[in-house]
This record gives sequence, C-alpha cells and structure tokens, in this order.
Amino acid sequence: MSKSQSMSTNLTPAQLRDAIAKGEHKGNTSGYCPGFVQCNVVILPKAYADDFLKFCQLNPKPCPVVAMSGNPGDTGLPEIAPDFDIRRHVPEYRVWKNGELVNEVNDISEIWRDDLVTFLLGCSFSFEEALLADGLEVRNISEGKNVPMYDTNIPCRPAGVFHGNTVVSMRPFKPADAIRMIQICSRFPAVHGAPIHFGDPAAIGIEDINQTNYGDAVTIKEGEVPVFTACGVTPQAAIMAAKPDFCITHSPGCMVVTDIPNSKMAVL
Repeated sequence: MSKSQSMSTNLTPAQLRDAIAKGEHKGNTSGYCPGFVQCNVVILPKAYADDFLKFCQLNPKPCPVVAMSGNPGDTGLPEIAPDFDIRRHVPEYRVWKNGELVNEVNDISEIWRDDLVTFLLGCSFSFEEALLADGLEVRNISEGKNVPMYDTNIPCRPAGVFHGNTVVSMRPFKPADAIRMIQICSRFPAVHGAPIHFGDPAAIGIEDINQTNYGDAVTIKEGEVPVFTACGVTPQAAIMAAKPDFCITHSPGCMVVTDIPNSKMAVL
C-alpha cells in the first residue's frame, strides 16, 4: 500500500494516531512524524506470550522489544504514549487464525479479548530519519512507497512453538553510502541495528529483488547495491509457522507511531 497522499507527514504522533483512529489515515507510516520511534505490532493470547517473548530475546536483531503489556487485556501502553489504544491506533491490522491470514481491518475493538498480550517491536523507520539527516537518500521515502521486504534463508533461533527465517527490509545505496549507512544504523540496536547483508540477494535466498514478499519494490539505480536489514515482519513469518489459534499483527509498513524520540534509541 502506498503512502496516503492526503495526509501531511509533519503531524505530531498524537495527531497521526488520532487521524488513524478516525479512519483518516490508512496507509503506511514511513516518513511520518520525523523524530519519533515507530513500532511493529504482535498481539497474542497469554498462552503464547512467554514463548514469544523468549523468541524475541533470542532474536534481538529482527525482534527488538520496545514495549509490552503489563497485564493481559491491557489496551494502553503508557510508556510509549499516554493516549495510546492498541485497538485503534494502527493504520491496518492483520488477523490470523491457526497461522492463516483471515482478515485485514483498521480497528480491532470488536475482536479484542481480555487474554491478549501486546508486544511492540523496534522498526527500521526509526533509523531512516538518521540516514536522511546525514544526507543519504532513502529510496522508499523519496518514491513514496512502502519499504521493500523479503523472506530469506537466514534461520531464527526457535523458542517454544515459534520458529522460522528472518525477514529483511532493503534500501539501495552506492557502496560509499552503504558503508555510511552501516555506521549510522549500528548506533540503533533497539531498532534492528546494523544491516545483516548487502550485495548479492541470492546469497540470502532472495531469487528476484524486484519481487517483494511484503511492501513495494523500489528503483535500484546503476552502481547501487542493495542493503538488507533485519525486519520486524519476521514475527509474522514465525506466527505462520507456529500457527497459534489467534493472533493480531500490523499490516507490513503500517506501524504504531510512539511519543518516544528516536534519539533515545541511539547508543552513541
């Protein structure tokens, strides 16, 4: 889904969440609310929550936990925003049953349950701002597209019922800029950190760089190399493999936008 062209990208996080809740913004959130952390979403029944938390702890690059519910059934996460409501503040949700995608909706109030536990995971959109500030072009933003994402052959460490391969996002750069990008992203371990591969897509199991598994393909110009970062869609692949009886995630690219400054994610 391409970015909504009717919404200003310079909204505050609270304004964007309000627009999402009102149905005024349903697109991806890349490039919106510069300066603030965005998060991937996984919502699971309590019976699966401990295994999933362990899966995240064992796979911190694709699954860095930024916040999680204090108790099952909690709909707010005050540490990310005082007004936050997980049922209404994601532009598009995916609903899964037994590992199968059964619906995509813009509000989950009617299917919310008291046993659900919410996990918010760091997102590469947070380091995009740092790349732009350094003068690097982020192609998915300049082309107004969702970031391209791919399944790979890089295995995750399993935990309980959760297992699968890493999903990556891709951004193309000239080699010198790719080195700079790696340096910048290394400062943000809480939002995937340094890339895990660059260059030949086939080396990590991607047969056709122009055929994404999630998101939109972007232009790769002559002389550029694709740079691959671990991606928070990885849990969706693990969920498809684990087949929990019920689960909700964000639709790829449609993130939670928090009140947490990106600068708080940097370690240097």
